[in-house]
Amino acid sequence: MPHFSIEYSANLDAKVDMGELCALVLRTVLDTGLFETGAVRVRAFRAEAYAIADRLPENAFLDMSFRIGIGRSAEDKKRTGEAIFAAVSEYLATLFETPHFALSLEIREIDPVLSWKKNAIHPRLRGK
Repeated sequence: MPHFSIEYSANLDAKVDMGELCALVLRTVLDTGLFETGAVRVRAFRAEAYAIADRLPENAFLDMSFRIGIGRSAEDKKRTGEAIFAAVSEYLATLFETPHFALSLEIREIDPVLSWKKNAIHPRLRGK
């Protein structure tokens, strides 16, 4: 059920390998041991139009949103967020060498009453 979305400013294209960043996030999420392999989805969305702070062309952002099902303790959610934020911060360390980059992460729980799912991946992976 966990859905991890990365929204980023288009000016990061030449600076960040988004495919590798998605793979890093996936590994980090799975390493927590809190999420089933067949459930995790990580994707990145490029923002073509954006205005950041004082509108300098060098300004860039990367915003991460992690939607998860209910049932995990506050401690587990905090530990997960800290692990993801640390891994991504390290991966993007060079971007923090200038005063033009903003990184954020938010974890939200999905209301099970208002969420519908159908997953053909689970049976395949569970059968291993």
